[in-house]
Amino acid sequence: MAFGSMNISTGHGEEDEGLSAGPIADMNVTPLVDVMLVLLIVFMVAAPMMTVGVPVQLPRTAAQRTTQPEPPIVLSINRDGKLFLGEDEVAEDALVQRLTDLHKEKPDAPVHVRGDRTVPYGDIMKLMGRVTQAGISRVSLVAEAEARAAPTP
Repeated sequence: MAFGSMNISTGHGEEDEGLSAGPIADMNVTPLVDVMLVLLIVFMVAAPMMTVGVPVQLPRTAAQRTTQPEPPIVLSINRDGKLFLGEDEVAEDALVQRLTDLHKEKPDAPVHVRGDRTVPYGDIMKLMGRVTQAGISRVSLVAEAEARAAPTP
C-alpha cells in the first residue's frame, strides 16, 4: 500500500525477505537497573532506622552533658635525665609544684610519662613517685609498639 511517497510495509511483503520473524534475543535491562537503584536508595535510607533497637522514651534531666576527657599532661625524661612538661624543660625540684598546679587547673587530666629507653628504671620510678606526690593518681607509661616481624613462609 502506498500513501503518497511513503511506503508502509506489513511485514509480509517482498521488501522484508532477509529478516526473520522470530523472537528478539535482546533484553532491555533499563527497567531492571531502575528498580535496583530505587531498592538501593530505600535500603540506604531504611538501614540506619533498623539499628536503633528497642524504642524507649528517655527521661529528661537538667544535668550537664559530660565533657570530653582532658588531654593528657605529658611528662618526659630524655637520655640526659632532663625533665620536660609538654615541651617546656622543668627543674627536678620544681616538678612537684608544677604538677600540683596543673592538677588544680585540670583535675581530670591524666599524666603520660615518656622515658627514653636508656634511662634507668629507677629514675622512671622516681619520676612516677613525684607525680603521685603531686596528688595525681591517673598515670600512664607511654611506649612504642614493637615492629612485627614478617611471617616466614
